[in-house]
Amino acid sequence: MKRAAFLLLGLLATTAAAQRTVTIGLGYNPDVQFTPFYVADKLGYFGAEGLKVTYQHGYVSQLLPLLLQGKLDFVVGDPEDAIFARNQGADVRYIMTMYQKNPVTVFSLSPLNSAADLKGKAVGLPGPFGSSYHALQALLDSANLTEGRDVRLANIGFTQVDAVRAGRVDAAVGYANNDVLQLARTSGKRVYTLDISGAYPMVGVGLMGSGKSLQGDLAKKVVRAAQRGLKFTVADPARAFKLAQPVFGASGSLDVLRASTPLMTGPYTQTAGLGAMNPAAWTKAVAALVKQGKLPAGAKASDYYTNAFISKTLK
Repeated sequence: MKRAAFLLLGLLATTAAAQRTVTIGLGYNPDVQFTPFYVADKLGYFGAEGLKVTYQHGYVSQLLPLLLQGKLDFVVGDPEDAIFARNQGADVRYIMTMYQKNPVTVFSLSPLNSAADLKGKAVGLPGPFGSSYHALQALLDSANLTEGRDVRLANIGFTQVDAVRAGRVDAAVGYANNDVLQLARTSGKRVYTLDISGAYPMVGVGLMGSGKSLQGDLAKKVVRAAQRGLKFTVADPARAFKLAQPVFGASGSLDVLRASTPLMTGPYTQTAGLGAMNPAAWTKAVAALVKQGKLPAGAKASDYYTNAFISKTLK
């Protein structure tokens, strides 16, 4: 018995020593939106790849420089974070998306049938940055509306729900799987939304890597573990929420996760695999950024992302 115990301890020690530690930066604070990553850790999906994962939370503006310096292996953030960093010469690529459809939407307590309904209105948004801003710009362009002349944009920070409920703005840009749910719950009224994906079909938040993290098989292993986390979360949101809740605590909502899981799949994932990115959608979204003057003419979507690390079939 003693010999068997010593052998077992030796095997465990060898296995632990063989594991490679991988540090992933997760934008914002511990949050329910990162459930697939927490689940992948809790259920041993990273361990099955020979990896020990640690998470570092913080704003992407703080995490991205650490990625480029090699102090983080991967970062989860908006695709635009990777796009603009690469456009400035950084060796960074977007390698997996959590959301096939960007959850950004325009919402209001007044009827919204099309982007044309925003003419003459005040629209609140966190500021002139991020996925929400670029999506709104594309939506206004699609309706031939001009900021300032046709629509007044109000920089209101992350107070969109309160601002709309209090009538400080006519509408706001936020997330369909979060802000819209909060407003409906707290106001007791119907919330109207505009789908932005037709004008800006960019994917949502996901995984990016840089430099050495994209060499060898490390990225493949990390992506495969994350894909398994996505698969589990989509199949059983309630159980995934329960597994992940110790990380994000009472601030998380199962309703938010339930509203998020439909965004994680789509027609393209049926053949390309969970987390894969539709080239046609990327091409149109990058074209919108070129039109906004955020990227140079001739910018190619394939310069900013890759599906090379996606596993088409998962066990």
